[in-house]
Amino acid sequence: MPPYSELRKTNHFYYFIKFTLNIYSMLFSLMGLCVLCVGVYAEVERQKNRTLEGLFLAPAVVLILLGLVMFTVSVVGMVGSLRDNKTLLHMFLCVLCVLLLLQAIALTTALIFEKKTSALFQSSIREGIKHYYDDLDFKNILDYVQQKFYCCGGDEYKDWGVNQYHFCNGTGPLACGVPYTCCVRKVGEVVNTLCGHQTINKQRETLHEVIYVRGCIHAVNLWMSDNIGITIALCCAIGLPQLLGIVLSCVFWNLLVEMSESPDMVDFKLKRGEFEYSELDLAGAGWCMCLPRDGGYLPIPASEPELDPIDIHLEKLKKQPPRTHAQLRELQQSRSATGLDEVDVGRKQKREH
Repeated sequence: MPPYSELRKTNHFYYFIKFTLNIYSMLFSLMGLCVLCVGVYAEVERQKNRTLEGLFLAPAVVLILLGLVMFTVSVVGMVGSLRDNKTLLHMFLCVLCVLLLLQAIALTTALIFEKKTSALFQSSIREGIKHYYDDLDFKNILDYVQQKFYCCGGDEYKDWGVNQYHFCNGTGPLACGVPYTCCVRKVGEVVNTLCGHQTINKQRETLHEVIYVRGCIHAVNLWMSDNIGITIALCCAIGLPQLLGIVLSCVFWNLLVEMSESPDMVDFKLKRGEFEYSELDLAGAGWCMCLPRDGGYLPIPASEPELDPIDIHLEKLKKQPPRTHAQLRELQQSRSATGLDEVDVGRKQKREH
């Protein structure tokens, strides 16, 4: 197998990187478009019955922003790779690097300042619990998390006391209770929507067989610690595709830079004054007039035959201006002093070589 330095100069390597990057960008642009459509649909449905004003508590808004970023960045990479545009590829590369760096910084910050991160999540969840029955998106997500991870509330089950239907001073059937998704249920048992009645004002030691007393923040952290392999796999599933895009775009951008500096590159700026494109054989250059070809596109000038010293001397005489009598007299004196004329000197030098 040839070394990488030689392999990257072949047309097969160029086409492989080009179309791999193009397919990569196209797939992510389609994914981003799907996420964007789902987010728009969810937001339209949410606006019909929405009373919650916090935008960051709306999953639909998060989906819209995520889909918009994915689609825009991927389209830039797809067009740049398809058109061999170095500016778009450089923009695509820089945006991917910035996004991956921001994610790494956010993850590192969350691990270093774990307590502050937990407090931030707790305040956000408590704010969402206040409007639990007003935002169906948040309600469905929290219900799923509580049933999946066997937890209740953000930090603990008493977080439900901030909701107007669940705080203990209320008079409704849900007063001082928690939603049924916090209840401990046996397999096949019929769901009792009032199973969490009058549980907020009780101590957690007496509730282990009735509701889940652990908060969802702690439950999710515990699950990630117990399933470290899955956690690492999730992080790799998010980071590795972005890293692959960075590597592909970097390699292809460097290839285009080298091609633009090569004399074999079909470029409208190349030797504009010496050749007309109508005179060149551009078969294989592609519609973008940028694809490389073995041997190049520019005609190789025929090598000039080696001339005899006498012919060289005659060519020089033709280019020289007429000489005066004084110049001819000086030339004759110099020849008589050396005993060789210019033709003899040229022949002597040729024999020595």
